[in-house]
Amino acid sequence: MSTDRLAELALNLSEVNARVDAACIAAHRPRSEVQLLAVTKTFPATDLDLLAKLGCTDVGESRDQEARSKKEDVAHSLRWHMIGQVQRKKAKQVALWADIVESVDRIELAQALDAGAQAAGKCLDVLIQVSLHPVGLPHRGGVSRDELAPLAEVILAASHLNLAGVMAVAPLEGDPTAAFALLAGSHQRLLSLAPQATIVSAGMSGDLEAAITHGATQVRIGGALLGNRPPLK
Repeated sequence: MSTDRLAELALNLSEVNARVDAACIAAHRPRSEVQLLAVTKTFPATDLDLLAKLGCTDVGESRDQEARSKKEDVAHSLRWHMIGQVQRKKAKQVALWADIVESVDRIELAQALDAGAQAAGKCLDVLIQVSLHPVGLPHRGGVSRDELAPLAEVILAASHLNLAGVMAVAPLEGDPTAAFALLAGSHQRLLSLAPQATIVSAGMSGDLEAAITHGATQVRIGGALLGNRPPLK
């Protein structure tokens, strides 16, 4: 174990938690309503073990092969989130290691994950990724807000999926506060179909405060917690 790295992560975690604490106070929300998801993609398994020692329980990965390999090397019990885009042909493999898939944005993927979860003998939690970008412009994944309900109905009918909530990434340009307000509205509509879908995964290192203001129950933190991301191999 690297004592220096543990101290670095501990300091970063303390600073991130202070930001989350302050955002919850400003939004008049209990701190217990907001969970921290450590985005560990490209970081080594040793970092995940150190984070676990510091009390982190959830980690986010975006590549199937990396996550599967890393999970074998991590000594601690963690909850594994798939936060990256999933190809339909990789759904069965993702269902084996992931506890929750946050990036479900099309019916075909939901159906493939349901089949994968059934083959793995598990019930897989999923979030619907909602696009917060203007229609017709390039975006980083997500179903349009108009298509949220039909996708939700497919997931609710699946035998091995549990619809747990929504996820979104704010556009690179523009006001994240306005984007997260749109997500809050979409989440309220989803709750009318699926009252158990209470998770709102939104906000990252640069915009967690805006996300918490608009109801995020989980913030996904990478750089502010783990530092500069290692290059992809």
